[in-house]
Amino acid sequence: MKKLISTALVSFALFSFSTAAQAAAPIKIGALFAVTGPASFLGEPERNSAQMVVDEINKAGGVRGHKLELITYDTGGDATKAVQLANKLIKNDHVFAIIGPSTTGDAMAVIPVVEKADIPLISCAAGIKITDPVKKWVFKTAQNDTLAVARIYEQLKKEKKSKVAILTVSDGFGASGREQLKSQAASHGIEIVADDTYGPKDTDMTAQLTKIRGSQAQAVICWGTNPGPAVVARNFKQLGLTLPLYMSHGVSSKKFIELAGEASEGIRLPSGKVLVADLLPKSDKQKASLQAYIKDYQHHFKTEGDHFGGHAWDAVMLLKGAIERGGDSPATIRNQLEATRNFAGIGGVFNYSPQDHAGLTKDAFVLVEVKKGKWTLVK
Repeated sequence: MKKLISTALVSFALFSFSTAAQAAAPIKIGALFAVTGPASFLGEPERNSAQMVVDEINKAGGVRGHKLELITYDTGGDATKAVQLANKLIKNDHVFAIIGPSTTGDAMAVIPVVEKADIPLISCAAGIKITDPVKKWVFKTAQNDTLAVARIYEQLKKEKKSKVAILTVSDGFGASGREQLKSQAASHGIEIVADDTYGPKDTDMTAQLTKIRGSQAQAVICWGTNPGPAVVARNFKQLGLTLPLYMSHGVSSKKFIELAGEASEGIRLPSGKVLVADLLPKSDKQKASLQAYIKDYQHHFKTEGDHFGGHAWDAVMLLKGAIERGGDSPATIRNQLEATRNFAGIGGVFNYSPQDHAGLTKDAFVLVEVKKGKWTLVK
């Protein structure tokens, strides 16, 4: 009898140990960011922010008894590499979800991979086609370019400017922005009088801007991510153009001011609120999260957290919320993400639904302007 009891106790102890170990198993989250290459101004703060938040969640005890394990790979902004690394995260690392990639092109390339594997993806890129039409396994945190275009056009209409020239980069982000600029023009009473493009690696846009100078444009809208828009800003100033120059949210960080220098003065663009968090009213739902994020990032990395790092902060926190509400597998995490309501993050107040996996309205954007080398709020 004693032997049977002893054996039973040992078996129970082993079972308890096994159950505890299983309960404590980390939840693996994959991350694909362009940490190096031309889009590193996006990917580096995204990687930093994601790891910072995961470390803090784990320090506080994890989520429902589980630590989060962040497995990050650098895509270099290369779509082919992004696909390879997405497959690696799914097949080798067995992740429950993936955040990123940083760019629209990379995100569009990765979507078929996650859809085939039934793994939720929270993209940090802005192109509207990432989530429109809705894809079951794909969400995003970056504000849609359709909302950014509307914000610019509303401002131009307010200033009674109806003729614009557009200059867009010839990549996924630029193509999506160009499509929105053209499709929304008529509804806002805007006429596009010049429409030109530039390559992602172009180092001089004088020819395109010279054509624009000869048009009837009352304002110019440049759509791209660094470094191209900074080149446009410098060429714009060199040519003595005095028209209002608007940029996309693709350059919404201090890095753009550093690259463009004095030529950035007076440039306006739609941005997430993080750039001007201190200027927001106390009643703003995001203000507390924004200020905490900025302070936290400053503490860890000796520089301010920005619009792009905020996309990754939101992605991790959205996953945390989904897991807290019962997500314990890729499928249930997906379901809980889709049920997210009123999450006040860095990019805006998110409300996902079966019909909307972008989750934001135009209220996620404010219009900002460079004055004396700093971002200010346009009221």
